[in-house]
Amino acid sequence: MPQTYSISDLAREFDLTTRAIRFYEDMGLLQPERSGPGGRTRIYSGRDRARLKLTLRAKRLGLSLTDAKDVIDMYDSPRDTAAQMEKFLQVLAHHQQQLEAQMTDLQANMDELKVHQREARALLAKSLRKNSPKSDSAAAKPAASV
Repeated sequence: MPQTYSISDLAREFDLTTRAIRFYEDMGLLQPERSGPGGRTRIYSGRDRARLKLTLRAKRLGLSLTDAKDVIDMYDSPRDTAAQMEKFLQVLAHHQQQLEAQMTDLQANMDELKVHQREARALLAKSLRKNSPKSDSAAAKPAASV
């Protein structure tokens, strides 16, 4: 008999909430069988477990759940392996372009942040010099008594 898993089993194994697993189910990433009164009990197969593992891996790579589903679904279809790999490479290339654009934006933000830090430090230093006690003779004279 093939191994099955409850939603709690998968949640515990992958450190997820049951709500997250139900969300992946709603997205079509998982397709558990239903049993019990009104079909309320979910029974996940080894296939569902593997799909969840692949979904989480795709998420760590930064793929959208839609892209993850497209890639994972390729392995369920009887299509040619070369076509599947080409599609997978396209998805990865697109994601790589997005990450590179984000890196460019982040570097520009870091450069701008450094400019603002330098300007703020210079203004602070100027303010501290301006407000420091003066050592000239007028500042050194005691106040006249009345």
